[in-house]
Amino acid sequence: MIIDNNRILDEDGRTLILRGVNLGGSSKSPFGPPGSSFRPESLQNPAEVSFVGRPFPLEEAESHFERLSRAGLTFLRFVITWEALEHAGPGIYDEAYLAYLRKILIMAAEKGIAVFIDPHQDVWSRWTGGDGAPAWTLEKLGMDLTKLDTTGAVITHQHYSEFHQGAPYPRMMWPSNYNRYAAATMFSLFFGGKTYAPDLYIDGKNVQDWLQDHYFAALRHCYRRLKNCGAIAGWGVMNEPHNGFIAHQNLEQTENPVMPLGPRPSPWDAIRAASGYTVKVPVYNNFGKRSFKSEIFNPNAQSLFKEGAICPWKQAGVWADDGGKPYLIRKDHFAQYAGRQAHFITDFHKPFTLRYIAAMQEADEKTFFFIEGIPGSGDKAHLTWEKNDPPNVINAAHWYDGFALFTKRFQPWFTVNPANAQVIIGKKKVQNHFSNSLAGGITWAREKMNNMPCLLGEFGLAFDMNNRRAFTTGDYSLHEEALTMYYNAVDANLLHSTLWNYTADNTNAAGDNWNDEDLSIFSEGKERAVAGWKRPYPMATAGEPLAIKWDYKQGIFHYRFKADSTITAPTIIYLPAEFFGPKTSITTPLRFEFKPEDQRLLVYNDGFGGESEVTVTLF
Repeated sequence: MIIDNNRILDEDGRTLILRGVNLGGSSKSPFGPPGSSFRPESLQNPAEVSFVGRPFPLEEAESHFERLSRAGLTFLRFVITWEALEHAGPGIYDEAYLAYLRKILIMAAEKGIAVFIDPHQDVWSRWTGGDGAPAWTLEKLGMDLTKLDTTGAVITHQHYSEFHQGAPYPRMMWPSNYNRYAAATMFSLFFGGKTYAPDLYIDGKNVQDWLQDHYFAALRHCYRRLKNCGAIAGWGVMNEPHNGFIAHQNLEQTENPVMPLGPRPSPWDAIRAASGYTVKVPVYNNFGKRSFKSEIFNPNAQSLFKEGAICPWKQAGVWADDGGKPYLIRKDHFAQYAGRQAHFITDFHKPFTLRYIAAMQEADEKTFFFIEGIPGSGDKAHLTWEKNDPPNVINAAHWYDGFALFTKRFQPWFTVNPANAQVIIGKKKVQNHFSNSLAGGITWAREKMNNMPCLLGEFGLAFDMNNRRAFTTGDYSLHEEALTMYYNAVDANLLHSTLWNYTADNTNAAGDNWNDEDLSIFSEGKERAVAGWKRPYPMATAGEPLAIKWDYKQGIFHYRFKADSTITAPTIIYLPAEFFGPKTSITTPLRFEFKPEDQRLLVYNDGFGGESEVTVTLF
């Protein structure tokens, strides 16, 4: 593959549309001992875990890859974590896992599947309510892993009921950890330790360099072990990075909270609670309004830190205590950078991204890189890219229908615009909102990222929505309608995309085995909501794609493109066998060949140049 402005081309010069899934949701957790987040014991013995078997055992790989290939999902975002590579300690790599990955990726290539490796994290690590970094990154800072929940520094699926009178883990609660002490502190140190904790050193290096250097080294080592795997098309940099406390104007205020629902500590609340003080934290309702309730963080006044260790922000002079009373010295500590207002993306995230690319290019200077900003919208969330920045880079931003994701409910005629909280009513207006949201990201890439290609790295739907009704009835028609609307927006923007997700061991009871999420299109040995995601699309176009439209209710697929007279290889359109068989009607002025057994329609330009159309109708 090569990049030509905002298009990705194959060796024949055809324009590709890359379509696939994230593989897989349970790769965030160890395979053994069982690491599913509903198990309290999954956070024990962090050095002894193994990710061999993620995304699936080797003996199951062929059947899963065949299923994905048959579904036209031939470009995968392949999930790994830093913890999977280096869980046993700094510089100790899991060679058994790397050998397993190599075998898995060789099998993927044999099935015609390409991948880009996704170094995944959510809210830093499994010990801070998500996944990603090894436990020793926290321990090296003197944090006691057994005190993280106790002090309110995190809220984990594993221990939620223990600290909340047996209550079940609230839906989509895990992102609130971005507002809590442990994840916010680790992100702040990882990206900005030299600026905001200049005197904090580990093994002779500033904490920022120490953390980033280990991250780079682990992934570079992984790259070298997998270098000759033909399935690998590129590497991600980091899934959904976050600024932590960086650019926060006032530590006494909660600014841009990730979660509108539940306890909302200010950074100063979180800092005090982590250092052994009992803090009353306000609770917010579903509408992001402060309720009359509050929650007590650290009721037993325990310190998160082991003996001899202290809060890095206390060491940095951000706060102090006098006679057992903590007081804030520099509430704007994270607001400034180089004598001006700090900008996380420009000052910290992009320099990290450039360092990562440089480090990985030591292994292969020709690879593709898939980059992303922080979750959100606007210039504070998205990266910029200049002509003199590294080439072969793809904007792999994420998008979700936030209302449906966080409420686990969907109605095709209703959603909420997260940018302004505006209610949108009417199916056409909702569809336009979805399409326009994705179009905004493409516009940003064209104007601010040197017109690089865009791939929608994540989007999807909770299958356990509407109180898991479909699990009982077997009726996934509403899920299919939601996914259809999402993919209609993808097609309207001619986007590359990888749906979240395909989890091989998903069950109705445990979902994706991580934080009560259930977004897998595959569960208990079966595909779910097939009509929503198994769709026709142009895999390779001998020219320039112009418009894609699939009406699954009418069974009509329409594709318009500008044919390139110099390309002799055919346009390849994927036509899933579930919908298109021998009786399919195909209309186009160009010569074509339909291969229903391969689920492929081949259309030949035969020297023609200019606009052309293909209409495929199911009878």
